[in-house]
This record gives sequence, C-alpha cells and structure tokens, in this order.
Amino acid sequence: MDLQDPIFLAHRGGKLRTATTVPLDSREDLSVAYTPGVARVCEAIAADESLARTHTWRSNLVAVVTDGTAVLGLGDIGPAASLPVMEGKAALFRQFAGVDAVPICLDTKDPDAIVAAVAAIAPSFGGINLEDISAPRCFEIEDRLKALLDIPVFHDDQHGTAVVVLAALTNALRLQDRRAADLTVTIVGAGAAGVAITKILKEAGVGDIVVCDSRGIIHEGRDRLNPVKEQLAAMTNRTGRSGGVVEALKDADVLIGVSGGTIPAAALEGMADDAIVFALANPTPEIAPEIAAKHAAIVATGRSDYPNQINNVLAFPGIFRGALDAGAPQITEAMKLAAAQAIADIAAENLAANRIVPSPLDPRVAPAVAAAVKAAA
Repeated sequence: MDLQDPIFLAHRGGKLRTATTVPLDSREDLSVAYTPGVARVCEAIAADESLARTHTWRSNLVAVVTDGTAVLGLGDIGPAASLPVMEGKAALFRQFAGVDAVPICLDTKDPDAIVAAVAAIAPSFGGINLEDISAPRCFEIEDRLKALLDIPVFHDDQHGTAVVVLAALTNALRLQDRRAADLTVTIVGAGAAGVAITKILKEAGVGDIVVCDSRGIIHEGRDRLNPVKEQLAAMTNRTGRSGGVVEALKDADVLIGVSGGTIPAAALEGMADDAIVFALANPTPEIAPEIAAKHAAIVATGRSDYPNQINNVLAFPGIFRGALDAGAPQITEAMKLAAAQAIADIAAENLAANRIVPSPLDPRVAPAVAAAVKAAA
C-alpha cells in the first residue's frame, strides 16, 4: 500500500466538508444565526413542524445509509471501510444535483437495529438513500422504512440501477424499432438489482422475463426459494423454463447481467438475432464486452472505459432533486418510470449502438430527471 499514490492522496482527509450559508462576521450575525434569534425559529417549528422543511437544511439533505455488507464489488467490508464510497456518493449528490448528503455508516447488520437507527435520525433529513446493504435484508429494510417515514426512502442499488437499465433498454429498442411487449429478457442475478430490474421491466410492459440465480432459473415449484424469489417466480418465466443460464438464454432477446459471476460465451450463441447484452458486474463484467459483441448488436457495461456505461449517477441525483423539490413523501413507480424516460430522451438526441445512454458527466441529465420526477410526483 503506497499512501503517496494519487488515489490515496485524493482521499486523504475525506472528500466532504460542511459550509455555512449565512455570514458569521459580527455580533449581529451571531445573534441572527445562533442565539437569541434561532430560538424564534425553533419555537415556530415546535408549533408547526412543516416549517422544518423550509427553515432548516432538511429540505435539501439526504442521508446516505449503509451497513457495509455489499460495497461495490468488494462485498461485506464493514462500515468503516465503506465510508469512502458513501463520501463519494454524497459528493455526487452535490456535484450533479445540488443536493447535500451525509454518509451514515452503521455498525450493525441487524435489520431491526438499522430500521430503528434510520427512523431515529430521520427528523434531520429530507430523504434516505440506502446503499450497499446486502440482499435479501435490503428489501425488508426499505419496505419497513417506507412504511414508517413520510420522506422518500430509496435503495439505490435496487432502483437506481433499474431506472438506468430501463432507459438503456428503451433506447436500444428505439434503435432496433422493436416493442418491449415482444421481448424475452433474461436477467442473471436475483439480488437487489435483479429484483428491481425485473419489477420495473414488468411495469414497462416487457413480454416475458426469466431470472437466474446461482442455482439456475427461478420458477414456481423450485425448492428453497426465499419469499423474494417466490415473488419473482410468480411474476416471471411464463413459459415455465428450468435449467441453467444456457437454457435461460435460449432465444432470449436481451441479457441483463447483475450477478458478479461469469457467463460463458457459448451461452450467448443460443440468443435471438440482434440480441442486446448488458453485462453490468463491476469491475469485471459477466462476459467481456469484446466477446459479447460477437453475439449481440448492442452491448453495455457498468464500466466507464467502454461505451454505454449504465451508471446509477444518471438516476439518483435527479430523482432525489425532483422528489425534494416536490416535497414528495415517497418515490413512486411512476416517478421511476418518468426518470428512465427522461434519461432515455437525452441520449435519443444523438442515438447510436454505442450511445444508448448519456454520459454520466452530461450536465443535462440531473435537471431533466428532476423535472420529470417532480412532474410525476
């Protein structure tokens, strides 16, 4: 480990700081920003709690919450080791959407404790971004917090990924002049992202979806399915396929990899003509893009060094910006669909097989997503 390496130097001291929005240069400034002036604002909020939204930073503040159990491609590295990632997430919120964000790394894996901790700190925040919490606990934690809180709760590993995948698929179909209803989509990976992608594609009208986990195709009647996978079995695989990845990809139009595993090149040979492959595992895609391109007309990854990077930063800053601006108590399916359409429409202005989504650095994305989400709210 070379602590003088540029990467380590860039992270030294962290990537965030707080800043004041009012002057603190005189006694009068202090009396306005702090005591005695602040007491008048506190009393007003005590009488009408809705004023906390307009007279504190709560209206523009998101908590980025993790337990460090599913960090990037690193797995369960713990809360302390996850902090650089959460700082980075908070920096992206500020850079792309002007949203303030604070990393909260919890030293517990217990869903009850996580829910209790987030609920306890919620009065300080306008939204909760759950991050890098392993499945299947992440589903329970999000559902319980959404039921408890009157502010948006959004697990980005699920829904941010799903929104950008839908945007990319929308533009891939535009290029090929095809309809979602005619597709058979195979999703390899039944964790947080795989489940959310399945649900949003169903909402978007995709014809049939086949989902694989590490044991093969998920189907009704398969043993040892947890409740989340039982739900997947009931809503997918209408032709009753069984077997492994090869059987799942037979005549499939689209492959979406969110597994972190490996898909053999031979499995792609059974896909339909003009196939679409999104191999999204990071840093190593399920199948190398160069190999996938031999079998598919359109290829996307999660990496920045290949075309068509499907990156959550296209979604979550604008989604929270729009939700906060609308004062929305939750982020609905309609808001997610609107976000996906907004992302797709920006790339559609200059559409090509190697450009089905905008660049993560495109400054138009977050404002367009925010506007679409606010309107849908």
